Amino acid sequence: MPIITYREALNQALREEMSRDDRVYIMGEEVGVYNGAYKVSKGLLEEFGENRVVDSPIAELGFAGIGVGSAMVGLRPVIEFMTWNFALLAIDQVVNSAAKMLYMSGGQFNVPIVFRGPNGAALQLGAQHSQAFESWLAHIPGIKVVSPGTPYDAKGLLKAAIRDDNPVVVLEGEMLYNTKGEVPDHEYVIPLGKADLKREGGDCTIVTSGKMVLVAMQVADQLAKEDIHIDVVDLLTIRPMDVEAIYASVRKTQRAVVLEEGWEICGIGAQVVDFIQRECFDHLDAPVLRVHQADVPMPYAKGLEKIAKPDAAKTIAAVKQVMYRS
Repeated sequence: MPIITYREALNQALREEMSRDDRVYIMGEEVGVYNGAYKVSKGLLEEFGENRVVDSPIAELGFAGIGVGSAMVGLRPVIEFMTWNFALLAIDQVVNSAAKMLYMSGGQFNVPIVFRGPNGAALQLGAQHSQAFESWLAHIPGIKVVSPGTPYDAKGLLKAAIRDDNPVVVLEGEMLYNTKGEVPDHEYVIPLGKADLKREGGDCTIVTSGKMVLVAMQVADQLAKEDIHIDVVDLLTIRPMDVEAIYASVRKTQRAVVLEEGWEICGIGAQVVDFIQRECFDHLDAPVLRVHQADVPMPYAKGLEKIAKPDAAKTIAAVKQVMYRS
């Protein structure tokens, strides 16, 4: 099976879906001539032309609104935000137009639109460019939210998102674009709303998504050397969340840690813990613990940034705590 980068997997998904359906187009800052800020749209302008690969002004609210309007009349836009931090300028269109239109029109207008771009922290980009937005976006009825952590998942989920008749947010890991993984040559789509058991073990469950999947797999490898074996449940889709996959794992292992990139208060992990306590309370042998970013704006200083981020060491400590081995 070919091994390609995360960005190449996304590029393949865009190319395949644009070839399959001439209603699909991509729009955003630098997506055309510059091949995308992270080179995800490389080569698409030459292949599909400027009517389907549209360079926009630096005006997120404006081009997001154009995308919503075009989706309402039958096109299938893919709107690229250079970073989800900049998408705050377009949040009115995402929340008040895309998410609500089907409901407010009494089912008359579908909005088959994808909003995609890098999410979360990179390295020393400062507080205004390092935020993880999954809990913000998943809070809104009418939006589906996906967060792929591997090239295979990135391609399959983006293809599914483009084909969906509803607004879908694709949160790509800021630090994942150069990571590599196996991606098959044949056609495949990963259904939205289904989690994936990335690693199987009987001692503890780690529930996670996006960039933190790689951290969870690192944790599982390290703990296996100590004869602690971990279920790694990759949510893939954050909304709608595959709660049955979470329940099945927690009922088996009887312990759980939720690993997320965002802040603690009102985070995705809080929702996962709520689901677990409602349906798996009698199966738990320990309280569910969360590993997350420190409750501060992301520091710029390298040492402070490292302390603020969730990582393998913090996750290992949490696993050992729920196993009463700390």
